[in-house]
This record gives sequence, C-alpha cells and structure tokens, in this order.
Amino acid sequence: MATHDATLEYLTTTKIGEKGQLTVPKQFRQALGLGTGAPFAVLRLGDGLILLPEQRRFEHLCQQVGSVLTEAGLSTDDLVATLPEARNRVYARHYGKSRLPLRPRRQRKK
Repeated sequence: MATHDATLEYLTTTKIGEKGQLTVPKQFRQALGLGTGAPFAVLRLGDGLILLPEQRRFEHLCQQVGSVLTEAGLSTDDLVATLPEARNRVYARHYGKSRLPLRPRRQRKK
C-alpha cells in the first residue's frame, strides 16, 4: 500500500507519446502500488498539471465518511440497516413507484 507522504520533491521527467500517453517510471509505480490501467485525476494548477492516483482520493473519501459516521455515533450495522429503505427510495424515484419492502439481508455465518 502506498505511503501518504506530503513531501514535494522533483522526481524525474517523462515525455508525451504519440497518443498523448505519459509513462510513469517503474520505481514510482511500485512505490505507489499502481498497476496497469490505474485511474488518475488530472488537475491543472496554473501552467502545470498534477497527476493524482484515484486510489488515494478514494482512500481519503473513505476516511472522511468513516470519521463523519463515527462522530455521529453510527456503526456499520446501523448503516447497513438503512440500505433496504434507500434502495426503495431510489427505485421509486427512478421508476415512479415503490417496490415491495425489502428485508435486510441476513449476516452469513462464518
């Protein structure tokens, strides 16, 4: 898993290929845990570009959601219990009618 170091450092240069592709050097792909097809957000900052692996944004979002739920005193079970009603609301909004009530799924025995 990638470490979350906020240090800014000059790493290397690369070139844009014929199809507009950039090559991220192997050592940096390995250090950040990036595989083939890893999605990136491309941010423009003045005359520059920032490439940010989407995985890091997703991890940050998960941390934020987790913090909000914890501060609200909600558990994973509390959240899962709301899913059937949320599904029904989405279904009704999409199709204009409500489905039969869904029962919460049973937890699998391990």
